[in-house]
Amino acid sequence: MKHLDATLTSIEQVLDPDSMRAEIVDLGEQVAAPDLWDDQANAQRITGRLSVLQAELDRITALRRGLDDAAVLTGLAAEEDDDSALAEAEGEIDRLAKSIQALEVRTLLAGEYDERDALVSIRSGAGGVDAADWAEMLMRMYLRWAERHKYPTEIYDTSYAEEAGIKSATFAVKAPYAYGTLSVEQGTHRLVRISPFDNQGRRQTSFAAVEVVPVIEQTDEIDIPDEEVRTDVFRSSGPGGQSVNTTDSAVRLTHIPTGLVVAVQNEKSQLQNKNTAMVILKAKLLAMKRAEEKATLDEMRGDVAASWGDQMRSYVLNPYQMVKDLRTEYEEGNPSRVLDGDLDDFIEAGIRWRRSATSG
Repeated sequence: MKHLDATLTSIEQVLDPDSMRAEIVDLGEQVAAPDLWDDQANAQRITGRLSVLQAELDRITALRRGLDDAAVLTGLAAEEDDDSALAEAEGEIDRLAKSIQALEVRTLLAGEYDERDALVSIRSGAGGVDAADWAEMLMRMYLRWAERHKYPTEIYDTSYAEEAGIKSATFAVKAPYAYGTLSVEQGTHRLVRISPFDNQGRRQTSFAAVEVVPVIEQTDEIDIPDEEVRTDVFRSSGPGGQSVNTTDSAVRLTHIPTGLVVAVQNEKSQLQNKNTAMVILKAKLLAMKRAEEKATLDEMRGDVAASWGDQMRSYVLNPYQMVKDLRTEYEEGNPSRVLDGDLDDFIEAGIRWRRSATSG
């Protein structure tokens, strides 16, 4: 109890609930202004910020209240020598410990764009059809992770492989601190298993690359001259080459100076798809700009070879069962659970590892 109280106190010192309350009051006054929605982008920014702050304050307040209640319950149970009440109190303390630990990890996300939504891109690498299947498994893993946390997602583009799986995909995770949280997942992911596509049942190693960039906002200074972007329209397609749209509504943008390509086909409107593609392109260019400033272009772009050289995590299904992060040394003996979206322990270890690496 003393340890949890000290941890929560240090979290409160970092997050500063009093300043949060003051900002909530200020934002509340702005929301009440009659001309708020004259500028829709600004209105969405204000209301979104208010929602995030209020949820964060409620979370801190509930944990403090829960810790105080648990202390009282533990004291009463001890006084009355009530084993069942003591067991109930211990269960509540365990629950609080997990919640406080999760909030403590949140305080480590202090990067410039960490609180933004995340744009996640996955592409298959070395390994042929197994790699395409592996890329689709990774996409499902992250979507299941988001679903477990009730985070909304939106799939912008999926390029299906001919036999099975996907060549690439791009989707958004729309939640506070989604970028800061998922950015530690960037890199090459390696799968070792008995290939379901090999008639001789041989073991296959395949690779897929994960790239994570923050969603941009209007205040971000990214200007793209029209002459630097080539726009192509095409017909949306589904698995196996089947057409899912009878009109040329899908849009592909190519940024000529950098060669970056973004495709979006989730809306029926060509204009909507073009607007979304431009948002994604600007997000990738912003990530590239930041990376160049820090001389870490490959890391920020996720410009990894998706092969042996730069893998960050291994998922082994045969001859033994193990998922191991090669940076943090954290490992899990149940790959099925991880591939079903149980990623929080890996993500937490990654965030703590990144913080210690940058501070050390």
